[in-house]
Amino acid sequence: MASKRIGVLTSGGDASGMNAAIRAVVRTALDHGVEVFGIHEGFGGLIEGRHRVRQMSWYSVGGIIQRGGTIIGTARSERFRTREGRLAAARTLVETGIDSLVVIGGDGSISGAEVFRSEWTGLLEDLVRAGEITADAAARHSRLAVVGVVGSIDNDAFGTDMTVGADTALHRITEAIDAISSTASSHRRTFVVEVMGRHCGYLALMGALATGADWVFLPEHPPESEDWETEMVTALKAGREAGRRDAIVVLSEGATDRQGRPITSERLQQVLEAGLAEAVRITVLGHVQRGGAPSAYDRNLGTIVGHAAVETLLAGAADAEAQVVGVRGNRVVAIPLTECVAKTREVNDRLAARDFASALDLRGNAFVTSLRTLQTLLRALPHPPSPDQRRLRLGILNVGAPAPGMNTAVRAAVRLAVDQGHEIFGVRRGFQGLVEDDLQPMNWMSVNGWAPLGGSELGTNRVIPSGPDFHAIAKTIERRRLEGLLVIGGWEAYQGAYRLVTERGNFPAFGIPMVCLPATIDNNLPGTELSIGADTALNSIVNVVDKIKQSAVAERRCYIVEVMGRRCGYLALMSGLATGAERVYLHEEGITLKSMKEDLDMLVRGFREGKRLGLVIRNEDANDTYDTPFMSALFEEESGGAFAVRQSILGHLQQGGDPSPFDRIQATKLASRSVAYLIEQAAEERPCASFIGLVGGHVHFHPLEDLPRMMDDANRRPKSQWWLGLRAINNALARSAPAGAAAEERNGA
Repeated sequence: MASKRIGVLTSGGDASGMNAAIRAVVRTALDHGVEVFGIHEGFGGLIEGRHRVRQMSWYSVGGIIQRGGTIIGTARSERFRTREGRLAAARTLVETGIDSLVVIGGDGSISGAEVFRSEWTGLLEDLVRAGEITADAAARHSRLAVVGVVGSIDNDAFGTDMTVGADTALHRITEAIDAISSTASSHRRTFVVEVMGRHCGYLALMGALATGADWVFLPEHPPESEDWETEMVTALKAGREAGRRDAIVVLSEGATDRQGRPITSERLQQVLEAGLAEAVRITVLGHVQRGGAPSAYDRNLGTIVGHAAVETLLAGAADAEAQVVGVRGNRVVAIPLTECVAKTREVNDRLAARDFASALDLRGNAFVTSLRTLQTLLRALPHPPSPDQRRLRLGILNVGAPAPGMNTAVRAAVRLAVDQGHEIFGVRRGFQGLVEDDLQPMNWMSVNGWAPLGGSELGTNRVIPSGPDFHAIAKTIERRRLEGLLVIGGWEAYQGAYRLVTERGNFPAFGIPMVCLPATIDNNLPGTELSIGADTALNSIVNVVDKIKQSAVAERRCYIVEVMGRRCGYLALMSGLATGAERVYLHEEGITLKSMKEDLDMLVRGFREGKRLGLVIRNEDANDTYDTPFMSALFEEESGGAFAVRQSILGHLQQGGDPSPFDRIQATKLASRSVAYLIEQAAEERPCASFIGLVGGHVHFHPLEDLPRMMDDANRRPKSQWWLGLRAINNALARSAPAGAAAEERNGA
């Protein structure tokens, strides 16, 4: 069945990124020539009748991608839980001619959509018998296709790595705890921070991991000790004695003990005040976690899955069985809706039965691994080394341009290695520090408070060792008796480590295990789909462009925004997708006079038909001749007065700022795996040197010897770039509407 009319609704709790999904659904449908209708107030709107169903146009979803909440409203409908309510909803769909639904919401909304679809034939038969619709109308609407998009801040749905809204909620939590930590440290005070998550501890777990919190309570992992109150107080006291000035306890709202008794923030306050003999403050973040402008990730996630939802409907993939679209390892996936609902609810059932081990396993390996890592990082002090163990001496250095998340990676690596009894040395200023023997011993408290810090506390530079540097570095390794190196950085880090590996025949000291951990805002490294720092840079770009758009819309302007990335267009394309830019210029595609003329004509037509702003984003090295000032002057001159043009070169603000939650979490995850790799390889007769990365959602190690094979050396970017596959989505959604569309909308067409 080919969809003829698509309805889109948002249901249940709102989540930032829903508007991006709505926009994608509407524009993808219109791009295919299919009518699309917004159903206001969720399933309740369907029940109320056709006056809640309104046709949507290209421009009706313009300017909404940066807005939180949902422009078509949402609600939890008790009436839809009844057959009477579903009969009324079915009648509305028949009356409006809608034959396909995109439902954006959480577990309850997706479950309701599945019940509705499964009952569809019976509902039509009841409506015919009651005389509310004709038999012919029922025959024309004999099948209802349904695709779900999970919009939930809890990230509790089976089948997708992330749900729309979860990343933004994590941003709110991280920002709040970062702010609380400064006042807590000033007063040597303990805070209990309660976050959402009635049945899922994702926000609490990742919030604690990202901020360096001192204790955490999750629904899936209640305290193992019956006397957990004493255990917590003892640990926090030990932290104070070790030098910490504050303590942050993160509590998921659904946390319980092993008997199922709720652990509340008030209970924790009482326990901590009695045990620590000091005032304890409570901060309940509440609905602030739901609101506000969506993060760059949620804008892009909403856009990608909204687009995929319509493509799934038009391909007929949801005709026989309703589907849920999500992402796994940066790739769109569709799974049967019934499976998504059943697996999601199974976790809740296990929690209700107090089968916590099974519930935790069902959350997946990434959740469990993150919890184990956090349990080590939460310790006040490390485990003492075993008397008979081999204590490795490992060096850590940052190389290349600073990237937000470098400090987070160093903190995690130091603490995880020290907890296993090894000695760590921080190398100052990259490879130059190895040349000059500028190393410092690091311990557990050396990296206290580093998790949220941007920049590089160890220092960094772009020097790639060569010639006499090799001899000096070999001497430093021998003098310091280093048995492994963790090199965190970008292109220069990989090139420098590769040169050390190729010189192993001349310098036996280089025959130690090495790992390169990707940290660069450009996201231009092989063997990984995402580099540490790129997400923070993307959010910095998006935040600035949001402000630029407000200025542009007030004065009918077109802005040309230049972003970093060198010869890799990741930041340009992904920021264009997240901000709704009409045109994105990449080095991978280049710029021609013909393409600029086509884009100029598009902008002129749009402004003359009622557009109020234009946005063009270009990669800094998209073209050496047609640079940003040239393009600005050309567009201004040839616009014929239709609009003014301004340029904005964002520069190094993209490299600064505190790392985003995503970058902190990924830095911790990769640092953990890197330390484990160094320890493992140190036991080998011929240790390997590798670079680590995330590919398809999984961690992979690639031999450094493979670097030339995987790198486009001339352009300093990987030969394979997964994100270029998103180019078609950006082209389809962000261009101007077809000619005449604005005039048709003004005339009520």
